[in-house]
Amino acid sequence: MAKNISLKSIWNGKCPRCRKGEIFEKPLKISDPLAMPTNCAICGQETEPEPGFYFGAMFISYIIGGWLLLIPALILVFGFHWSVEAAMIFTILFAAVVYLKLMRGARSLWLHLVVKYDPGFDKTLLPRSKN
Repeated sequence: MAKNISLKSIWNGKCPRCRKGEIFEKPLKISDPLAMPTNCAICGQETEPEPGFYFGAMFISYIIGGWLLLIPALILVFGFHWSVEAAMIFTILFAAVVYLKLMRGARSLWLHLVVKYDPGFDKTLLPRSKN
């Protein structure tokens, strides 16, 4: 993993450029859990650099989610001798609990993989919007 990627800022949903601004709208809205502001309030980094940008985040969440659910289910069935039905119920409940964090985490990770950390970035150098 690159030396400039911070697991703490990925986990907390912070901007990858400044690591101070929020990349998800707060408070969490259940009706739109992936709502993101257009730009970081601190440094102005775009949260969606191009249309369809987060398509790759779906693959990340699929891979992480698969392992996150498969490993505990296998441990419960083969290690603790739970029935398959009981392990499936546990897995479904566990998936419901971690679903939103997994989706947001995948988006945050995807953005952090593309945008470099720049602590000295000066927002005043951005072009002014035409209002």
